[in-house]
Amino acid sequence: QVQLVESGGGSVQAGGSLRLSCAASAYTFSSYCLGWFRQAPGKEREGVAVINRGGDSTYYGNSVKGRFTISRDNAKNTLYLQMNSLKPEDTAMYYCAARISPTCASWWAVRSEYKYWGQGTQVTVSS
Repeated sequence: QVQLVESGGGSVQAGGSLRLSCAASAYTFSSYCLGWFRQAPGKEREGVAVINRGGDSTYYGNSVKGRFTISRDNAKNTLYLQMNSLKPEDTAMYYCAARISPTCASWWAVRSEYKYWGQGTQVTVSS
């Protein structure tokens, strides 16, 4: 069982930066593939980024490549998402998610692949 709590959302102007955090309560935190998803009003929840158990392999959605960086600190049971050069189209509720999988890259952006979810943190980017 994993409980996930996001923080760090807020309002920022286009071009600005935010850092999201996701604190996890799990004795085996390092066993989980971890991802960030986002959902804008009226749209499907989309995969933003994923990181493997050791933190040395990451994958990103095309819309955030080069601007967002996912990382994790297994000693602190925390997942991060550094978001730079934010755009109005990045406005959404951001969720962290966790799953057990032999390969974190497989189907990483598919919502149904993740069993554990946080409650979300809102990010609003104004032009």
